[in-house]
Amino acid sequence: MLSSIQSIISNFRLEDALDIAIVSYIVYKMIGFIRETRAMQLIRGLVIIVVAFFISDIFNLYLLNWLLKSLFTMGLFAVVVLFQPELRRALEQVGRKNLMNTNSFRNIDKNKAVETVDALVSAIDDFSATRTGALIAIERDTMLNDIIETGVVVDAEISIRLLGNLFYEGSPLHDGGVIIRGARIHAASCVFPLTEKKNIGRNLGTRHRAGVGLSEVCDALIIIVSEETGVVSIAEDGKIRRFVDLKTIEKMLLNMYLPSDRGMYGKVAKLVRRKGGKRDAK
Repeated sequence: MLSSIQSIISNFRLEDALDIAIVSYIVYKMIGFIRETRAMQLIRGLVIIVVAFFISDIFNLYLLNWLLKSLFTMGLFAVVVLFQPELRRALEQVGRKNLMNTNSFRNIDKNKAVETVDALVSAIDDFSATRTGALIAIERDTMLNDIIETGVVVDAEISIRLLGNLFYEGSPLHDGGVIIRGARIHAASCVFPLTEKKNIGRNLGTRHRAGVGLSEVCDALIIIVSEETGVVSIAEDGKIRRFVDLKTIEKMLLNMYLPSDRGMYGKVAKLVRRKGGKRDAK
């Protein structure tokens, strides 16, 4: 035993350490991904079947053993079918990590970024105060073209008045979500995929489930305003955060629109608030 351990240590290479680190990271991410989805229940079911197979083999339960062995023959196809939503989400998450920088914020100058953030924060403030239901997805690296196809392309400058008209209850485009691409409202009345999670809250309706559902399949930042309570929520990476204040939203948006100037957040935030104060004064 000791000689075997010494042999392994003596033959251990730097490449082996790198290999182990990569595999460990992949396994760690897979476990974390599985725990966040309904795949956890399916994994438990598969573990029970595997344990039953070995028990049937040990105690010579031939009929049960043959049945379970037949199930294993079709196991690969069954896994693909059962885990199809989870596999799709995992592949989409891997696909986000592209080497090409397609970020739609990089070509926006600082003044335009400040105006955009000011308009978005002010619109969200108005929606919350008037209890106007809103669902806004701000596109990051993952292109949302398939979601855009479900709505109506607007391609207009972001403004408080336009956002207010889009989410006004009497507007033909108020159902569905708005997609922001860069500094423009790209599409409205878009249909977002609903999450299948059961634990996001019983008092949350379709608008919140749609926000979480979209955040599960892309890296967009989704802002949700409740029509019943005016509470502002943020959906990101398949998780929802409720009762988000405007200062937090302002900070998140500034970090998105000015990623290379995060150290200037305090100055830019003051400028945004100053602009908001002038508008209120009018």
